Amino acid sequence: MNEKATSPPPRRWLKPSAALNRFKPPPLSMQTTAPVERKTTRYGFRVGGICLLIRENTTSEVIEQPPIFRLPNTPVWLLGLVNLRGNLVPVYDIKQLFDLGTGEVRDKNRLLVLDQGDKAVSMTIDSLPQPASISQPLSRLPPLPAELLPHVTKAYAQDELIWLEFDHHAFFQSLSERITMTVERHM
Repeated sequence: MNEKATSPPPRRWLKPSAALNRFKPPPLSMQTTAPVERKTTRYGFRVGGICLLIRENTTSEVIEQPPIFRLPNTPVWLLGLVNLRGNLVPVYDIKQLFDLGTGEVRDKNRLLVLDQGDKAVSMTIDSLPQPASISQPLSRLPPLPAELLPHVTKAYAQDELIWLEFDHHAFFQSLSERITMTVERHM
């Protein structure tokens, strides 16, 4: 017998581009499995019953409240400035801004600092940030304070809490502009 006739043909390697495109998923109309609900875990914080999510890729830290230096002719919800590693950081009392009352009593005065350097802002918070598992956004936003509404893009429900996705950069920029107008009126 001839051995060459019975042996299998030599294997040929696919080109890399052909190997990557070799297996294609079936069209959506032929898929039988239900889509998997994807949950993302993010950190959020609470201020007077409002739950706000910290934006992805935002540097944040919680610090015990250092001495705050009050600024004259500014709204009461701007508590003043703190010196954080050589940077002057504004401190906001969001609860007072939204007129949410005192609500729950804080065990310690803590500040949440978002961003760093000259972009850093801080605010008083009711409790330490906590993880929030979010998936599908709600179809509509819940009732919100007027100052916050333009800066909230989505809301998510988790257990009995509504977590709000908000643009803290635009929110604090609008507060800064408001402060500037207040200071100019007093000049």
